[in-house]
Amino acid sequence: MTGSFKITSAIGLVSMCIASTAVASSHREAPGITKMPKVDNTDVYAFRSYEPGRAGFTTLISNFQPGQNPGDGPNYYTMDPDAIYEIHIDNAGDAKEHLTFQFKFANTLKNDTGKTVTVGGKVLPIALRHIGPISQPLDPNLGEDEQYTVTMITGDRRTGTRAAVTNASGGGATFIKPFDNAGNKSIPNYAAYANQFIYNVNIPGCATAGRLFAGQRQEAFAVNLGPIFDLVNFVPIEGSIVQSDANQELIGKKNVTSLALEVPTSCLVGSGNGVIGVWSTASLPQAKLFKPNPTYKNPTLSGGAYTQVSRLGNPLVNEVVIGLPQKDLFNAAKPTQDGALADYVTNPTFPAILEVLFGGAGIKAPTNFPRNDLVATFLTGIKTLNQLQAVTPSEEMRLNTAITPTPAASQSSLGVAGDDLAGYPNGRRPGDDTVDITLRVAMGRLCYPVPIAGKLTDLGLCKPSDAPSGQVPFTDGAPSNALGAYVSPAGSVGANGYVTPPGPYLQETFPYLTTPLRGSPRPQNQP
Repeated sequence: MTGSFKITSAIGLVSMCIASTAVASSHREAPGITKMPKVDNTDVYAFRSYEPGRAGFTTLISNFQPGQNPGDGPNYYTMDPDAIYEIHIDNAGDAKEHLTFQFKFANTLKNDTGKTVTVGGKVLPIALRHIGPISQPLDPNLGEDEQYTVTMITGDRRTGTRAAVTNASGGGATFIKPFDNAGNKSIPNYAAYANQFIYNVNIPGCATAGRLFAGQRQEAFAVNLGPIFDLVNFVPIEGSIVQSDANQELIGKKNVTSLALEVPTSCLVGSGNGVIGVWSTASLPQAKLFKPNPTYKNPTLSGGAYTQVSRLGNPLVNEVVIGLPQKDLFNAAKPTQDGALADYVTNPTFPAILEVLFGGAGIKAPTNFPRNDLVATFLTGIKTLNQLQAVTPSEEMRLNTAITPTPAASQSSLGVAGDDLAGYPNGRRPGDDTVDITLRVAMGRLCYPVPIAGKLTDLGLCKPSDAPSGQVPFTDGAPSNALGAYVSPAGSVGANGYVTPPGPYLQETFPYLTTPLRGSPRPQNQP
């Protein structure tokens, strides 16, 4: 057996151990959250807006409810009216939220009945949410309306100063969420319909209006999911696996619900050096009682203080880094409490397991302890890239807003490792290939010089000798790109037997994630 064959074979087994937990950015990442899909936070994006003409803004996106199958009627994917969904900003580096944007949803039936029909002289509510085509907000053919408010909280998320985000047209504080993409007969032109729900909004303390959208979008997280669970039925290194849309197990097949807010950057940064830490949470009342006689308005009785049940900053942290006994604890913890879990970053478990299992085949875990490269990536920011002047180690996605956004057509999906400083781990854009980046960083890529402004630069976090496998080009073969272009031509048949759908899964304009897959007629690639 040659050395090259040994390391290639080992990498396949290695990635089975890593990627089997990293099935998606944060989809079903902890035992507790699998029971509460409406509050499961799947992805967080934070980036300087790269839509032409919007460079003065920062876009924040938090996705919820993973794995939405197009056509999942009749109830589709409303948000949980008992929950609060929040996007937090730390602009001082102390691991505390200084700004919070809190979303609260409410579902109402028109006339307390929804749509009705007369049957044999009796007027009865129908079983469906709509009857007839839908084309506008609060459409009369829609029997249920989903509305929401957004509150900006300055200071502590529970005790700070609260002020409403309002509609720049008319000043109202209530916004409408579009109905999910049931299909072409219900909503003939979904893109045009959904665009009516992009609001220009007044953000407290900001002289310039921002933008807001909450609604269903097409999933944009790229991952080669099925073969990973099939004992990694591929060799996951560049050159050994075809980079193909056939490997996309979520893109082109699933939808997600996005909460997207575009804010003037100057309103986010505070008095620091322009770096902000971003994370998203969902919280529910502490107590819930199931009623023996539930109604639409009150299916359960809820009470008590809001308790955090979902949390997400950097992608893949809870899947790859946090141990199984503490996954639910991480979802409930605040960044100020992350010191209790810091050992998972400074002394990560899975590289050690890989060396025990496959060291004889050439795989070696990094040996720099504490793992300062991972501490910088996940807990402090990288000093020369996205670290606040004073920082308390905590798990946040850190974005240096002083770095100019890269136009979509010029973005590298490998972010900073691809000499694109506006990408992950400096914030995260929808087209950043975070699976490939995270696998490489975890195995020591930052111990080697990385290209910055076209020049190989030693970050000083560790040495090449600390990471013998640090330059292995790990990949799951499911590529991402900012234009959301599928790899093979539209109409071609991939290895999984599906037909590549036409059209992109990302767009160059807010809210960046594009029109959700329709329920009917079903695109050919959908199972």
